Amino acid sequence: MKILVTGAAGFIGFHLVKKLSSIMGHCVIGIDNINDYYDVNLKYARLYHCGIQQEAIQYGKKIQSALLSNYCFIKLDITDNEKLSALFAEENFECVCNLAAQTGVRYSLENPHAYTESNITGFLNILEACRNFTIKRLVFASSSSVYGINEKTPFAVTDAVDHPVSLYAATKRANELMAYTYSHLFNIPSTGLRFFTVYGPWGRPDMAYYKFARAIFNNKPIEVYNHGNMLRDFTYIDDITDGIIAAINRIPDGNEPAGNQRSSAPFVLYNLGNNRPEKLTVFIEILEKQLGRTAEKIFLDMQAGDVPVTMADIDMTKAGLGWQPVTSITDGLKLFAQWFLEYHDIT
Repeated sequence: MKILVTGAAGFIGFHLVKKLSSIMGHCVIGIDNINDYYDVNLKYARLYHCGIQQEAIQYGKKIQSALLSNYCFIKLDITDNEKLSALFAEENFECVCNLAAQTGVRYSLENPHAYTESNITGFLNILEACRNFTIKRLVFASSSSVYGINEKTPFAVTDAVDHPVSLYAATKRANELMAYTYSHLFNIPSTGLRFFTVYGPWGRPDMAYYKFARAIFNNKPIEVYNHGNMLRDFTYIDDITDGIIAAINRIPDGNEPAGNQRSSAPFVLYNLGNNRPEKLTVFIEILEKQLGRTAEKIFLDMQAGDVPVTMADIDMTKAGLGWQPVTSITDGLKLFAQWFLEYHDIT
């Protein structure tokens, strides 16, 4: 297939591009606006490891990878509707995988407009392009944050998701509703994936585990919210990309679970989570062991926008996609720690 991956310089997009093009043999075009929400040098390093040289990057210019024969990259913002539409017209994509988004729960308290621009307007541009250019399948990133203050665990896609506790969560739920509407009106096969706390090599520096590792090696204390009494369904990056590929390979047929009812549209939602939540303090202990250092900890109250527990019910994912996670938290953090020490040249 010819596949468009948005957010291709991001954490998940980087890993997905490599797997789709080098292992699966698909023709992949990746786009990303390379914004400065976090260190752009990390984004350029990811691109470099996909064969894209930083000095060759110009906005709107298509660059052939020097390492992956099936991969090209274009610096492009999904909010740029004119150039996005021109790209769809030129490339004749069969599949779109939308990972581009303004991420982060806490940052949404500081810069809310970034979320509406990328996650609402940008996603609408993607949907319109899928409609106008008859895309055969759309896979898009949602988030476990849509479950909000849901007290029932594990979280199932049939649960009500009417009480988000951050603007980020609200925009991801809006994406699901927008995609369903386009699927219903224009028969666009669409699969939404609710990711649960993704971690691993080349991860985002704003994520807790990365911040912990960096603070430990800078001899700074780490901030542990809710006094460590939080459970998170940490999910390793390779398991996530395997789930995305399973979703790409399985087109919804119009009789799918969508929220708390079945959908007549070719639309479906799945959880991609580890299904084995870890207490935050235990997670930190494993990370300390893998890094070979002990962290100084400052225990704080729960921060606005956070929830105490995330846990994925993946029964429907197993049944619908034949997917389940295989990476233990110890193995996953070992791989992250090895990458972290190498990338930051720590010996």
